[in-house]
Amino acid sequence: MEKEQLKRIFEFLEEKEEHKAPFIWKFKTNIPLTEEELNVKGDLSLTYINIISLPEGLKVEGTLELDETTITSLPEGLEVGGNLDLSGSLINSLPKGLKVGGNLYIYRTPINEYKDYYYEDIREMIKPGFIKGKIIG
Repeated sequence: MEKEQLKRIFEFLEEKEEHKAPFIWKFKTNIPLTEEELNVKGDLSLTYINIISLPEGLKVEGTLELDETTITSLPEGLEVGGNLDLSGSLINSLPKGLKVGGNLYIYRTPINEYKDYYYEDIREMIKPGFIKGKIIG
């Protein structure tokens, strides 16, 4: 099915208040996300999806899985209530204001390969943000 055809189907269903277009589909097809959609109530898994960045204003109450993605940057002020898994991604730095309520997984990422970074440096890099859990590399 073509992208435009799917878009029309989702728009029709949303008008009838029967179904909302999935976050991942809207994100991957560059359809603007509403403020409500940027506040994800549970977990968000984008594992193995070919993405470079995330939308500004994204807040995930649960875990955010970005492992094995091509993501290279995160937006400033990203908030994750649970774990943030960047394992196997192309992330090479973290943004100021990053807030992680759980653990940060950076195994097999460029940021973990820089031997000059210590976990204290990573925590310093994101200030005024925080990582409540462990940094696992």
